[in-house]
Order: sequence, then C-alpha cells, then structure tokens
Amino acid sequence: MSQCPLCQQPFVLPYYRDKKREYSQCQQCSLVWVPSQYHLSSSDEKAEYDKHENSLTDSGYLKFLSRVSTPLLSRLSKQAEGLDYGCGPAPALAELLKSHEHSVAVYDLYYYPDPTPLSKQYDFITCTEVIEHIADPSAMMTQLVNCLKPSGILAIMTKRVIDQSAFKNWHYKNDPTHICFYSEATFQWLANRWNLKLEIIDKDVVFLINTQ
Repeated sequence: MSQCPLCQQPFVLPYYRDKKREYSQCQQCSLVWVPSQYHLSSSDEKAEYDKHENSLTDSGYLKFLSRVSTPLLSRLSKQAEGLDYGCGPAPALAELLKSHEHSVAVYDLYYYPDPTPLSKQYDFITCTEVIEHIADPSAMMTQLVNCLKPSGILAIMTKRVIDQSAFKNWHYKNDPTHICFYSEATFQWLANRWNLKLEIIDKDVVFLINTQ
C-alpha cells in the first residue's frame, strides 16, 4: 500500500490524474504528491534546472524574491546568519540578503552540494521554490528544523494547493520536477509535527518559526 512521503501514514486516496501523471493525497496531512514511478531521473531533473536563468541583474526575478526577502528582512536582527537551501546555480536571494549585511551560506543538491552548511544552525533559512521538488519531505523538514536556532525562521515559498477543482487547471502541477504540493492544512500539520509557529505571509509564502 502507498504511504504518504511526509507523514508516512497509509491514509491515501487518488487525487487527480492527467495524461502524464497520477497524483495522490494524504488524508492525514493533506499533502498531494506524485508517485515515484513518475519522478525524473537525477540527470533529467538537473537538465530541467539548467534551463533556469535567474540573477541579481534580473529585475523581475528580484521582484519575485522580494515576496520572501521583504518580510524576512523586517524581522531579522543585525548581522543575522542564514542558509539559502536549494539556492540553484545563481544564489540571487543569498546575495540580496548579504547586501543587507547578513551572512548567508548556500546549499543545493546539484549546484552547491557541499553538506558542511547543513551541520550548523542559523537565525533564518530560506527555501524558495524548492520543497515542491523534494521526494522525501519528512527527511528535508527534519534536516531544516535541526538547522534552526531557537526563534529561527524557516521562510518557504511554494504555490499552495487549493482544491481539486483548481488543481485540474493549475499550471504549477505541469512542471515535471514538481512532485509534492502543499496546502495551508499541510503547513499547519508541519508546524504541529515539528513544534513550529506557522505564519501565512501571502498566498505563496509561509514562515515556520522555531518555538524552542
């Protein structure tokens, strides 16, 4: 029997099916995900990421990142230490935060794979357009929470699942590298599971704050 990759429970129902993939939903944590037989190989996944062209000279991309950076910067103390998790080939968000006198380490499975930064703790962690790509979200969350200092902020950007009707015409699901989809209910489950405080910042951004 299939089980949820986030909460490992077998309370799973079919959610949607299109011409290319099936989607399941967990009845406990509400995660929607693509079964593993539809996942890309590592080489094909990286080839998709290599198509992205994001940089600090791209005003549109900086405006996109500001949806995370602006509310995050308003909460950080001076010279905070952070991690940009899943930063991609051009860690523009890390550079943007550095320009405000914060120190930012980077990690990315394909482009900055040195795991050393994952052995430290931080005042903040940014995770923009990343979690929808992760096949083992439980391991990812455990890793990130372990990297948060007390009162640290985990800032996540990802588009959220609304309902099955909206999902049918949702462009976000059509990216072959997008395999896990989160709703507000899923984020609340995450907060409860890892003793975090959930703050909904806007329709695509949430903060999970370490209450330890």
